[in-house]
Amino acid sequence: MRLLPLLFFCLVPLLHAQEAPLEVKGAMTVNVLQARYLYERGAIFIDVRPTREWTWGHIHGALHLELLDRFQDLEQPHWPRQIPLVIYCDSDVCPHGAQAVRMAVGWGYRQVFYFREGYFAWQLQDFPQGKGLQGERLVLNLPDR
Repeated sequence: MRLLPLLFFCLVPLLHAQEAPLEVKGAMTVNVLQARYLYERGAIFIDVRPTREWTWGHIHGALHLELLDRFQDLEQPHWPRQIPLVIYCDSDVCPHGAQAVRMAVGWGYRQVFYFREGYFAWQLQDFPQGKGLQGERLVLNLPDR
């Protein structure tokens, strides 16, 4: 019985979520204030979180391209490769944002911004947010599958 508490304290560090990388080659990592600057200048924000999290709240006007579902649509040639993309997940412990950024860079996008801090940092600043299934600032139309 004495080993149980000791085992617990030894295993707790292993249970913590792994942080997302600090940077992604070919992209620029931005903090919440830099992301807001890009937002005000019309950059396309892409939220790669699951639909359930998206509907609870997202950056106002962001495009929802869940990493394991519609994110592959960005690979299509009708998307101009020079548009600025700000890609985010929920926080700096979510690796999906970094994975999506790597993919976008690999597909030839030239202005990819990695918003590592993600939606939770945006929410804490009380910056513009939306709820539900639609992105309000969508500029480009994606074809349905």
